[in-house]
Amino acid sequence: MEILKCEGVKKVYGSGDNRTVALDGINLSVDKGEFVAIIGASGSGKSTLLHILGSVDKPTDGKVIIDGTDLSQLNQTQAAIFRRRKVGLVYQFYNLIPTLTVRKNILMPLALDRKKPNQEYFEKVVSSLGIADRLEALPNQLSGGQQQRVAIARSLIYRPALLLADEPTGNLDQKNSKEVMDMLKLSNHNLKQTIILITHDEKVALEAERIVTVEDGRIISDEKRR
Repeated sequence: MEILKCEGVKKVYGSGDNRTVALDGINLSVDKGEFVAIIGASGSGKSTLLHILGSVDKPTDGKVIIDGTDLSQLNQTQAAIFRRRKVGLVYQFYNLIPTLTVRKNILMPLALDRKKPNQEYFEKVVSSLGIADRLEALPNQLSGGQQQRVAIARSLIYRPALLLADEPTGNLDQKNSKEVMDMLKLSNHNLKQTIILITHDEKVALEAERIVTVEDGRIISDEKRR
């Protein structure tokens, strides 16, 4: 079942001599439950694509459809709500609220909508990510790897259609990087979460089941590994 479709997505910044084409006709389809890595060097367009997939930015031309919703039809408020409910975002910087416990940080997206968590699903997420015994701790009492696990749990709590991970290991040492990648793979396998990982690191990309390579705003290869 297709969860994401990009049709001829273009993004142009500036005009005249200052015109820059960041994305030049991206066509991409991702099925529910896939774990896809999008890899490219700095300036390749992968971060621009991430912002468009996360409804933070809009394409100059083309369509992005996530879980049946055409993102180009959303206004700013609708896009923010869609992002909170349908797109989980994980960055290399954890963006946890330092004065809130792990539990409250994870449940923040639901609290913003005044929704109660599904306790069974909450327990499954925190157990799968190995943080069930750290729920009352504050972020500064956790290691970098543990903080990233909390950020992943927060991104999963709404059961998003898509989880976007932007260089999630970029701020971690080798041991914690491996732990976070293992957690993402667990989320993909155990929770059937669709994941798109943005990275410039080939070793990290090789953890995914499919690798899409972007260069100069275009997809130059799309390889299924298993």
